Amino acid sequence: FLAAADGLGSIAIDTTQLNMSVTDPTAWATAMNNLGMVPVGLAGQQLVTDSICVPGFDPSLSMMTGITPINPMIPGMGLVPPPPPTDVPVVKEIIHCKSCTLFPPNPNLPPPSTRERPPGCKTVFVGGLPENATEEIIQEVFEQCGDITAIRKSKKNFCHIRFAEEFMVDKAIYLSGYRMRLGSSTDKKDSGRLHVDFAQARDDFYEWECKQRMLAREERHRRKMEEDRLRPPSPPAIMHYSEHEAALLAEKLKDDSKFSEAITVLLTWIERGEVNRRSANQFYSMVQSANSHVRRLMNEKAAHEQEMEQAKESFKNALTGILTQFEQIVAVFNASTRQKAWDHFSKAQRKNIDIWRKHSEELRNAHSEQLMGIRREEEMEMSDDDSADNPSKKLRVDDSALAAQAYALKEENDSLRWQLDAYRNEVELLKQEKGQLFRTEESLTKDQQLQFLQQTMQGMQQQLLSIQEELNNKKSELEQAKEEQTHTQAMLKVLQEQLKSTKELAEINGHDESQANEINVLTVALVNQDREKNSEKRSPGLKSEKEALLIGIISTFLHVHPFGANIEYLWSYMQQLDSRISANEIEMLLMRLPRMFKQEFTGVGATLEKRWKFCAFEGIKTI
Repeated sequence: FLAAADGLGSIAIDTTQLNMSVTDPTAWATAMNNLGMVPVGLAGQQLVTDSICVPGFDPSLSMMTGITPINPMIPGMGLVPPPPPTDVPVVKEIIHCKSCTLFPPNPNLPPPSTRERPPGCKTVFVGGLPENATEEIIQEVFEQCGDITAIRKSKKNFCHIRFAEEFMVDKAIYLSGYRMRLGSSTDKKDSGRLHVDFAQARDDFYEWECKQRMLAREERHRRKMEEDRLRPPSPPAIMHYSEHEAALLAEKLKDDSKFSEAITVLLTWIERGEVNRRSANQFYSMVQSANSHVRRLMNEKAAHEQEMEQAKESFKNALTGILTQFEQIVAVFNASTRQKAWDHFSKAQRKNIDIWRKHSEELRNAHSEQLMGIRREEEMEMSDDDSADNPSKKLRVDDSALAAQAYALKEENDSLRWQLDAYRNEVELLKQEKGQLFRTEESLTKDQQLQFLQQTMQGMQQQLLSIQEELNNKKSELEQAKEEQTHTQAMLKVLQEQLKSTKELAEINGHDESQANEINVLTVALVNQDREKNSEKRSPGLKSEKEALLIGIISTFLHVHPFGANIEYLWSYMQQLDSRISANEIEMLLMRLPRMFKQEFTGVGATLEKRWKFCAFEGIKTI
């Protein structure tokens, strides 16, 4: 039943065996044997054979060694057969043990979830155990998955089981979801649903690290051995100088096949400082032997140069033959394009012939240029040789050489003229592009300067307009102040005259002093009223709709607070309506309207507090 636990698909299951009845004991035993499990009452053999498990493989080996190992679990690699097709469902069967019975989960439910597998995991967590389950029963159930090294059972319904190998954990995970029942009891304490999951243990991780370090050491050793095997052999060690070795080296220097090796030894000895008065004659003879090879090397060079000249000559002859054949092919195409033969070809044939003719002409011209270049090089070499041997030989050049030289010079002249024209065109284009760039840069700088000047002019105009408006406002205020001053002076004169007249009348008529006091009070009231009117005229009006709205809200707030409110309380209330308003702005607005709001001091000493009150209705009552 644990074929799915390994995920290898190495056990083929017939569908008739999957759907058979469990009540038949013979069929049940046959099915358990086919699935790799021992039936009830038989001595234990492992659920899945160890031959299909590869305990030595670790996919994280590449992290420590830097190489990508071959995964032996990949199907088709020859180690493991391919997995079963996904359309064949794997049906879990009932598992009978001596002390308990394991019932499979519902196949329609999703598979039980597991955590991420820790590296080198050999320990599993088993939860959902029956309360009456003992260590012996747990070992009886899970020892079929492999050798158990330790069981740590908790007082609650779970335990930790550590196996000997990593692949045994996969067999134990297969049992997750099974319902475990002890014997035939129906008590809740004798049943429970198993939950098997990977567990993280320090011992497992330590063993895994040791194993990975061992594998990394083996891999490094293998690589070193491979590098040593592929490394080129070191040059032989240079022997120390002695008279015997010097005699042998002198013989080797005379041999052409051993000259390279011998000259290296001679150079090493000289650099080591082996030359002295005693060995100077031997070293001189060896140097003389090395000098004798100069003639041999020059002869070899001359032979190679002769071979190169012969190869050049053969190449030139072959190229001449190829060029002749190209000329013949081009002549065939030219003859085909004449009207006698051209009219008989179809349109497609004419098109192909025209393409072939152009291609052949291009190849012919390329080969002719190459051949002319070879001839020019030969003529230059010949002219150099002639000038070195005898300058008078320059006058003996035949007509064919002169004609070839003239043709070559003409071609060079034409090519130089074409290059000069191309350079002129490029220079003109560069000049035009450069002029356009300069123009664009100058225009951009001028546009930026004009834009900057326009912006500064607009700013200055706005400042001038604002200054003019302020000047006009100041002038109007000054005129109003002058008018108010003249008005008050006139009123004072009138009141003084009235006061004098009333005093004279009082003295004449004999009125008492109380009447005079009443008259003084009336005059003072008139003056105060006049001053209040003047102050109302002087006080500026509301600047915006926002200030009117603020005055209405503040008036309403202070009206419902007859004992007044300090500026912080008022500002906290206004902050809820407009978060951008400040306490200073509210205080300035209240100070601008003394007829509506007045400020009073309340309290004594440390409790002294300034409060604002709404006093507009008091002025109406007095009036």
